[in-house]
Amino acid sequence: MEFRHLGRSGLMVSEISYGNWITHGSQVEEEAAFACVRAALDAGITTFDTADVYAGTRAEDVLGRALQGERREGLEIFTKVYWPTGPGRNDRGLSRKHIMESIEGSLRRLRTDHVDLYQAHRYDYSTPLEETMEAFADVVRSGKAHYIGVSEWKASQIREAHALARDLRIPLVSNQPQYSMLWRVIETEVVPTSEELGVGQIVWSPMAQGVLSGKYQPGQPPPAGSRATDEKSGAGFIAQWLTDDVLTRVQRLKPLAEQAGLSMAQLAIAWVLQNPNVSSAIVGASRPEQVHDNVKAAGVKLDADLLKAIDEIVEPVTERDASRTESPAQRP
Repeated sequence: MEFRHLGRSGLMVSEISYGNWITHGSQVEEEAAFACVRAALDAGITTFDTADVYAGTRAEDVLGRALQGERREGLEIFTKVYWPTGPGRNDRGLSRKHIMESIEGSLRRLRTDHVDLYQAHRYDYSTPLEETMEAFADVVRSGKAHYIGVSEWKASQIREAHALARDLRIPLVSNQPQYSMLWRVIETEVVPTSEELGVGQIVWSPMAQGVLSGKYQPGQPPPAGSRATDEKSGAGFIAQWLTDDVLTRVQRLKPLAEQAGLSMAQLAIAWVLQNPNVSSAIVGASRPEQVHDNVKAAGVKLDADLLKAIDEIVEPVTERDASRTESPAQRP
């Protein structure tokens, strides 16, 4: 495993982090979830990402139990707050009330007294940003989080929050966006702004919900048991990629992966890690062998000719296109 600084902070994270968005507590049984976490640890992954909303809070609970007994100082545990975690009007958003109550719930489920990174899961247009950042500052000062981050925020929002964080003397160090060969929205504004401010990207869906693994074939139904066949496993998120045009282009990437000595999944993960603003790529798994395959992308360097060949094959969604394309990142 290779490690990188999270933005310009002193925190080191594993290039590949393990996330449990649609697996723990929903897609896979607990025994399989524990086996995947064990595989991640054995492979050298030290960074684990979750959120209070995943599987209705069950994902945090599963991860907390799976990591019990591990040396806490040797792990980086990330979680998030924003989406509804209960029926009440204040069980959502980035109000002071919800943040202060949600961090307590997350710590209880994760069986720890602090998280290394506490992230705003989306931007809250109904709460003053000052209120949100002051609440985050109190979370940090109380020792319940070491660093603060955001997820899927626009460049202007990151800049404003970073300025407030600097005034409050708390470290806002990261953004967690969707990023892959097929979805490059962050490259136009978010990445340049983040580089200027010292904010690192922890990217999700580097394999475009599994499409870049090559398992989905043009003109054929999705494989039985795949994410595309299970609404609980994010089928709605993957639908935009399941067109014959996209799938045909993805199949054309196979020879490039073979020439580089990589699996399709490894090529996709290695590709996002070529961006110097990316601190870590989040992978999920329903089987330990998927973890073992994915971690081999750590430390891989792709040459300029290969990167150019990839660009000639795929037609990624960029910032310019995003206004015409519904992003899975905008859905709960």
